Amino acid sequence: MSGNMESKNESSMRTFELSEKVTVEKVSYKNRYGITVVADMYLSKDIDKSKKYPAIVIGTPYGGVKEQGAGIYAQNMAERGFVAIAFDESFNGESSGEPRHVSSPDIFVEDFSAGVDFLGTRPFVDRNRIGAIGICGSGGFSITAAQVDPRIKAVATASMYDISSMIRDGFGKTMTDEQRAQTLVQLGEQRWKDFENGTPEVPVGFPSKPADSIPEGLDPISSEFFEYYGMERGHHPNAGAAFTITSSMSFMNFPLMNYIDNISPRPILFIIGENAHSRYFSEGAYERAAEPKELYIVPGARHIDLYDRTDMIPFDKLESFFAKYLGYKK
Repeated sequence: MSGNMESKNESSMRTFELSEKVTVEKVSYKNRYGITVVADMYLSKDIDKSKKYPAIVIGTPYGGVKEQGAGIYAQNMAERGFVAIAFDESFNGESSGEPRHVSSPDIFVEDFSAGVDFLGTRPFVDRNRIGAIGICGSGGFSITAAQVDPRIKAVATASMYDISSMIRDGFGKTMTDEQRAQTLVQLGEQRWKDFENGTPEVPVGFPSKPADSIPEGLDPISSEFFEYYGMERGHHPNAGAAFTITSSMSFMNFPLMNYIDNISPRPILFIIGENAHSRYFSEGAYERAAEPKELYIVPGARHIDLYDRTDMIPFDKLESFFAKYLGYKK
């Protein structure tokens, strides 16, 4: 594993309290590109490892790490009897891959299938009952993985973002053809800079230590993300939520969820906040998906509230969804 990965001591710092009902084990496994993916595996303390259980692979919000929202989801699903892993995406967090902080639609999609590889080879997991949860950007990655990986029997997303659309089309699909062309010119110039410097440039992300307040002058969406990543609420030293500038080229050229209708007859559950700036991503994907599908709206919730607000995240809904489609009863 890479010697430039973020500190393991820092990675042990969770942004939430560990439940007394679960145990956590650090695990690692290779994806098909040979990158080592590092994950936290959450198990109920009541688990009987002589039996087989349904399992769920859980991806982080875009730019986040497993010690944040993904870990909250994994812990809560483990409390409900599922084997759950929350993983760091390749090139980020504790996972390997050079250069650091690359964002790759293809590889981030692959990381979900690599999680299925791992879970399906555990003696206490029923490999025919594996599902996926994607939060924010990993929502789009989880759906795209399910398009080609029928081992993923059910998919749920929370505050889903289509990162390819966000980068290629702009937020709300407001980017013009001229703006896109100019962006590609700038990315080409950036490649020359990176080549000459010997390392890709990563823009400044959120602060390395939690801030006391949201900086003035931020637009409403940036302000919301700063509230989570930049302040005590969700701050983690491994989650600057910034990727190499040239990562955008791949997303410009790699549309996600193009074959979402092919997931049927496997089910998709889209969970969005009533007041989420991102809800149009889920609503659009829901329209394109085939049955069985469900759109579940959380009253009063914003985008980031479905990262960590356990009083708002509908875990009972997630439990009933996966129990139904993974054939599980405690």
